This record gives sequence, C-alpha cells and structure tokens, in this order.
Amino acid sequence: MNYYRVGGCVRDHLLGLPVNDIDWVVTGATPAQMLANGYKPIGRDFPVFLHPDTHQEYALARSERKSGPGYRGFDISTDPTITIEQDLLRRDLTINAIAEDDQGNIIDPYHGRKDIEDRCLRHVSEAFVEDPVRVLRVARFAARFHHLGFTIADETRELIREIGESGELATLVAERVWSELSRALDERDPSVFFTSLQQCGVLSRLFPEIDALFGVPQNAKYHPEIDTGLHVMMALQASAELGHDNETRFAVLMHDLGKASTPADILPSHHGHEARGKKPVEAFCKRWRVPRAHTDLALITTELHLLAHRCHELKSSTLLNLFKRADSLRKPERFEKMLDACRADIRGRIGYENDRYPQAEFLADLSRKLGAMDISEIRQRELSGKDIGDAIHQARLQLIEREKRSVAQN
Repeated sequence: MNYYRVGGCVRDHLLGLPVNDIDWVVTGATPAQMLANGYKPIGRDFPVFLHPDTHQEYALARSERKSGPGYRGFDISTDPTITIEQDLLRRDLTINAIAEDDQGNIIDPYHGRKDIEDRCLRHVSEAFVEDPVRVLRVARFAARFHHLGFTIADETRELIREIGESGELATLVAERVWSELSRALDERDPSVFFTSLQQCGVLSRLFPEIDALFGVPQNAKYHPEIDTGLHVMMALQASAELGHDNETRFAVLMHDLGKASTPADILPSHHGHEARGKKPVEAFCKRWRVPRAHTDLALITTELHLLAHRCHELKSSTLLNLFKRADSLRKPERFEKMLDACRADIRGRIGYENDRYPQAEFLADLSRKLGAMDISEIRQRELSGKDIGDAIHQARLQLIEREKRSVAQN
C-alpha cells in the first residue's frame, strides 16, 4: 500500500497558496484492507474512506471507462494493480493531476507543473469529454485563478465547444450545476466563470438567460458601459469586491434578466424590465433547483432595485409600499442583502465603481425605525381591525414624511 497526496492540495502548495484540505489516494490496496486498518467507508460511487485518526479522505486508486450518458455512466475499477499514473489520467486538468508521495517526491506524468508555471488550464486527456460537469469546473478554476494570470488552453477551449455541440451538456444534473455555479459565485473573480463559458461557446447552452444579456444596449447616460451583459458582469465583480455573501451575489447576477426581453422599439430604454425579469429568474431558479433563500432574494432585488435607486424621489406612500413588498420589517436581514445587491448594481458601471450609494443607508435606517415604531397607543384605541390597520399605515407614512424632511434639510 502506497499513499499519495493528490489534486488541489499539491497544486495549491506549488502555487504558494494556503492548503486547507488534503486528499489522498491509496494504491495497492483493497477495500477489505482499508477496513482492516480501521478506515471508515463513506464513498457511494467508489471506495472512499475516512482515516481513523485524522478523518481525512483516502480514496482507492481507480480507473474509469465511459459506459453510458451522464456522470453515473461509468464503469469504475479499483483493482489494487492500478497505478498512481493511471489514477491521475482520469482527472480533469493537468494542474489537478499531480501527486506527492510520503517522501515528498512529486509525481507529474502529465506536466501539470509546467502548466502551473505557464498559468495554463489544460485538460489531461480526451477522457475530459466523458463528464460534462468538467466544463463548469474549468470555468470555475478560471475564475479562481484569474488574478494569478491563468487562462484556458486553446485546445481545451475547443474541446469544451465540442462538448457543447455534442448535446452532452443536456445530461447535466441540476444539483451538480448549482454546486459548481454556487462555488463559482464565491470565487475572487466570479464574472470570469461566465465570460469563460461564453468564450468557449457554451454559455447559451447552460445559462441562456445570462447569455441573452450580452449585446443588449442600455442608455449611455446611465450606463457608460452600454452593454447589459458587461454591466451585469461588472456588478457581479463589484459584489465580490464588497465581500457580499453567496445569496447577494446571486441576486446581483439575476437582477437585470428582464432587459433581454425589452421590446426593440424602446431600446436603449428598459422601461418595465423589473416586471419582465420575474419570469426568467423563476425559470432559472426552477431549472437549476436554486435554494429558496437565493430565489426569494433574487426576485425582490429584480422587482425593487430601481425603486431603491430612486428612493429619495419617491412619495411616502411609494416608499412604504417598497418596504411592504420587500417584507423588510419581518425580514430585515434579507432587506439589507437586497440593498447590498443594489449597491453592487450601481457600482457595476464605468465611472461609478466607488459610488457611496447613500440610498442604502437611508432605506436601511428608515426600515429599522419603522420596525421599532411604538404602535401600542394605536392598539389601545377602540378601533376595528381595518381601522387599526389604517391608523398604523398613517402613522408609518407620517414617520416616513418626517425622515424625508430631515434628510432634505441635511
């Protein structure tokens, strides 16, 4: 039995990056031997074990042969005669196909170290085409390592294009797509995930709602970058730079989908795109089984982001309606995430990258004051249920009026 560190931990060590998790491959072993040594089995599709002391994952070296569609369409062998070189051959990228033995020796049969030096994301072998989720993984690594200068090799880009044309992307399981997309949103340069898929010719096949935004013009007065797709990518980058969480970044990604269906005769205006955006957001989230919290935040951001931008111009009744539609009093954390997404939207424009966006502070403060408003006196009056509601409504309008005057005076 021989033990090897493999994949990301070796790659990140060679890149001088922090190593958080260590994955191991074991050659010359059987499942029975692993169990006899105290390892706990956890693998469902192939033998993976937890070390009895460190709880790190140890997988038996394996080979794969495509036998059917989708990611389960493989015949897997974990014969103890399989070598580390054979195990590395089935991996996606050369930079992930490097191993290190317990003596510190590097095993690099597919020249991953050279590609690390050259900052190149290159597939290991033609077997790359057998699992279409690798298309998403390559784009995710492009987003992760963009700041280090990594780009996708021409031959890998062409191979991804061929996968798209083959129809194999249609076999992708929603949960795997969302897993890769969600992880990509958390990368340092999440927009590169989408632009990489676009450059490889598969963005329209995977995420047509996003692809449709590119080439759609906007009013240069408000959007000097003009192109809607470019704006959304800039807004997503702004969200990442602001340190927003995964839900907020997803809301930013979704917020302008309605602009793809703007009637041609009103371009570059996009009047009504908030309402038009609801249907494509819902379709996207349903298709990829996006979590409910992500979906809800994306929908209220899509619906309300323009009202948030224009909050200082709105009537008090319209402002109160904004808070009601956002359910800000019952869900203040979600409301503040929506405001974060709106801030990223504003900053995702050429020349506005450092906009302070005082609207967020105004709306968040006003929402908190509405939530803390003492309505006990109203409830003590001898009023019917509807009259109580009307009285509370009027009290809230008066509070908003006072706050608007205070802001105007300052």
